[in-house]
Amino acid sequence: MPGRHGIGTLNPHGGAAYNRCTLRLARLRRWSQIVFLALFLFLLARTEFRGSFRAQPAAEIRLPYPVSLFLQADPLVALTNALAGLSLYPGLLWCLVILIPTFFLGRFFCGWICPLGTLNHFVSSWKSEAKRGRRLIESNRYRRWQRWKYFVLLAVLAAALVGSGIAGWLDPIPLLVRSLALSVMPALQWSVDGLLELLYRTDSWALVLTAEGLGFLFHHTLGSFRALHFHQAFLLGLVLLVILALNLRVTRLWCRAVCPLGALLGLASRWAILGLEKRQAACGDCNRCLLHCQGGDEPIPGSRWRKTECHLCFNCVADCPEAGLRFRFFPAKDDAAERPDLGRRHLVGSLAAGLAVVPLLRAAPGLSAGGNERRIRPPGALAEEQFLARCIRCGQCMKVCPNNALHPALAEAGAEGLWTPVLVPRLGYCETSCVLCSQVCPTGAIWEITPREKGWSESGTNPSKPVRIGTAFIDRGRCLPWAMATECIVCEEWCPTSPKAIYLRPAEVPGPDGKPVAVRQPWVNPEICVGCGACEYACPVQDRPAIYVTSVGESRSRANQILLERRKRPQA
Repeated sequence: MPGRHGIGTLNPHGGAAYNRCTLRLARLRRWSQIVFLALFLFLLARTEFRGSFRAQPAAEIRLPYPVSLFLQADPLVALTNALAGLSLYPGLLWCLVILIPTFFLGRFFCGWICPLGTLNHFVSSWKSEAKRGRRLIESNRYRRWQRWKYFVLLAVLAAALVGSGIAGWLDPIPLLVRSLALSVMPALQWSVDGLLELLYRTDSWALVLTAEGLGFLFHHTLGSFRALHFHQAFLLGLVLLVILALNLRVTRLWCRAVCPLGALLGLASRWAILGLEKRQAACGDCNRCLLHCQGGDEPIPGSRWRKTECHLCFNCVADCPEAGLRFRFFPAKDDAAERPDLGRRHLVGSLAAGLAVVPLLRAAPGLSAGGNERRIRPPGALAEEQFLARCIRCGQCMKVCPNNALHPALAEAGAEGLWTPVLVPRLGYCETSCVLCSQVCPTGAIWEITPREKGWSESGTNPSKPVRIGTAFIDRGRCLPWAMATECIVCEEWCPTSPKAIYLRPAEVPGPDGKPVAVRQPWVNPEICVGCGACEYACPVQDRPAIYVTSVGESRSRANQILLERRKRPQA
């Protein structure tokens, strides 16, 4: 008989005793993973507006699909949002669809639904035949480093308790949305556009028709209809690539060792009434139950089954030739470890680390009014402290922005604000009647507003209190009418406010020959400017523009103001 670490041979007589129902469940699980991954990718691809803001009324501009569904159904997003914001954004109640069944069934989300888990599962199957057998079985045994994810969970929950949303850095759903939307999908689009350009250059009508079909399929169905570019795209893609590559070393290493959402669902599953029951007398000691184990939860007889680690993939039962394993409700608890062994010192240390990291992150001037002047938040964003508490760095607002104006922050918002959205006017401007970023934000970091509440468009103007995200300033040393006696009114033409925040004054300035030249010089009215960035985007001066927008004057901050509000004196 093979040893405990051997593979053994399949008993042809025992093979007939396979649990056929569980084998069907294992196959159903594979289809479930494919369907939910396809749904995730479809909703991600549809996180954009494909129409025209000028062709339809502002009130009708809404996305037709629930593109934030996976983020809203994420229990970790809901929990950290409730702790950090001291309230629960209404859409996050969808998390109960995942959380309540977990209390009864276990970590079914990890094995059946999670799109990042599915990708990890898929890449894990790429292991070469040389790594199968003894080495693969040994790597699928439970390891003490699988406790790390619980320490990560406790740390991010502690950080949320003191008002920080850094859980979004490691939560698998925001992580995957961010990496795919801001890096992988733009890279894929660049590759497809390059291929289409090559096909169109050929003289073959067949290749041209192929290009037409591929272009329609990608630009109008699967991909974006416009070119997108994002800051830090390489870094975001590299993070995902490393996570997937780790599966070639250990099956679903990220899920087993780091994922805080998996840790949360694991803790919730300790009360599950569905569990694994082992019949030791039927075990042929072949160790096939470890061959495709996804969670490293020790399904092998003779060891305690780790209930909180199991992904309910059913591979162990399907692979058992003797039907010595079966899942059932209310199983015997003798062979199960129902909760992880964390240790009091590690638990306290994780909580302390989460509490300590927030002051360290905020030691930099990220929250102060004297922070980076280019920290321009989307319209509807909460005050900076509340914004950092609720934002999960998912990238939904950046993906949906029709002008590619929102990008992930690097140093603009301090260390804590890494990958939060900032407006980069040189690359894109905030559309007058667009409030799509507030519609897709799953946590309320960007509060949902209407075009009328935004107050920028002519059809929905609210001149008394428009939402301001910054103020434009003119660099007279680079402005053509001011510094070079050259007529230019581009910034005034692009200014969308009514009346215009940028106005022109005629002036005579000395030309190169010393003779006076009549030009119109632009001026900015800070009381009307909303900081949309259209002027900076359109400025014809290359490299550093002659007009630029900073965050001063933003509505969300009472301190970051350029003009103090005048108090009206009571009438006698």
